[in-house]
Amino acid sequence: HVQLVESGGGSVQAGGSLTLSCASSGITYSSYCMAWFRQAPGKEREAVARIWNRGSYWTYYDDSVKGRFAVSLYKAENTLLLQMTGLKRDDTATYYCALDPSCERLALGAATSWGQGTQVTVS
Repeated sequence: HVQLVESGGGSVQAGGSLTLSCASSGITYSSYCMAWFRQAPGKEREAVARIWNRGSYWTYYDDSVKGRFAVSLYKAENTLLLQMTGLKRDDTATYYCALDPSCERLALGAATSWGQGTQVTVS
């Protein structure tokens, strides 16, 4: 049973930085993909960044965060990070960590494992 626990959210002024962490446990898949999603009030959940390993690590970023956010996976520590810089008010949302052995299913937002979310507020 996969468990994901996010941390690192908080309040920050526009232009500031935050780093979110997702601690994972119970992973038994030989390969899997992970991602950060976010959901703002009144809006649909959207994918922010994805990472997967196919010999080396590959990443994908939504255009809205490209160049400002960086996702990394420390498999030995079972930790997924999201380094966020140049934060904007539009980045305000609850951020969720997700994991699935299928990258395609993850990309569609239908991951089998989700964290409880961590709030990021940019003022």
